This record gives sequence, structure tokens and C-alpha cells, in this order.
Amino acid sequence: MAKKNPIVWDAGRSPAANARRNLPALATVYFAEARTLLDTTQDVADLHRLRLLSKQMRYTLELFRPCYGPGLEERIGHLKRLQDLLGETNDAVASARLIRKMTGSIRMRRYLERRAAQKAAEFRTEWHTRFDAPGREAWWIGYLSRAGRTARSRALSFK
Repeated sequence: MAKKNPIVWDAGRSPAANARRNLPALATVYFAEARTLLDTTQDVADLHRLRLLSKQMRYTLELFRPCYGPGLEERIGHLKRLQDLLGETNDAVASARLIRKMTGSIRMRRYLERRAAQKAAEFRTEWHTRFDAPGREAWWIGYLSRAGRTARSRALSFK
């Protein structure tokens, strides 16, 4: 997402209008980049890039909380679940590398490598069966296209 930033802020529009205009494209880019990464690698260490993309997506969405209703919290929760699984995967990968450098303990390193593989498998299951199940991208895009439809968001103005 860092290379293909689809957000173009229009200072003449409300935050909700900017969200409606930009966040669906951001979600589309996120899904495309995540799918590409998952299709092109089996190396658990490479999933760290997806963790960073997920964090960026989540933190961007959190900025627009006032523009949406409770459906955004649900979507942020799904991203957080992915991040947690990817974080556990990355922690195990990084720990295995550290153990290899420090002690060379084969038993501990193998345990950590198995844990990383297990967490990566849990992530992939979560991704394919829930997060990116058929219709889920449309669920995201449709919701993000409707920012500003709540009384709370209509009361907001940065002008």
C-alpha cells in the first residue's frame, strides 16, 4: 500500500466525503497486495510484509471512526485478528533467528520454526475462510463507500 497510495485528500470536502471517496480504493489495493503476497510465497518470514500492510490499513481506518458506525469496528476487529496471527508468526520467526545466532540450540529453533509455521497456517486459514471468503471484499467496499450516513458523522466538520 505504501507504493500505491490511492488516497487523495480534498480539503474542500468533509472527512466523511473523503473517506467515501478514498477508503474503498485503499481496501481494494490492500486485498490485491495481500492476495499477491499469499499467492507468491510460502516462506513464513515473508508474511511480515502483510503484517505491515494490515497495520497500515487498520490504523488508516481508525482515523475515520467518527465517519462510520459500528460496522467499522467489526472490520477493524477482523484486521486486528489478522495482525495478531501475523505478529505471533513474526515473533516466532525472529526468535528462531535469534536463537540460531546466540546459542545454536537446534531443539529450541525447531520448536520456534514449527510454531511460526503453525501460526502462519492459522493465518492462512483465517484469511481464506473468513477475511477473504467469497463476497468479503465487496462487504468491505460497500461499507466503506457509505461513510457519513450517520447523524454522528454529519455533525463533524473540519471547515
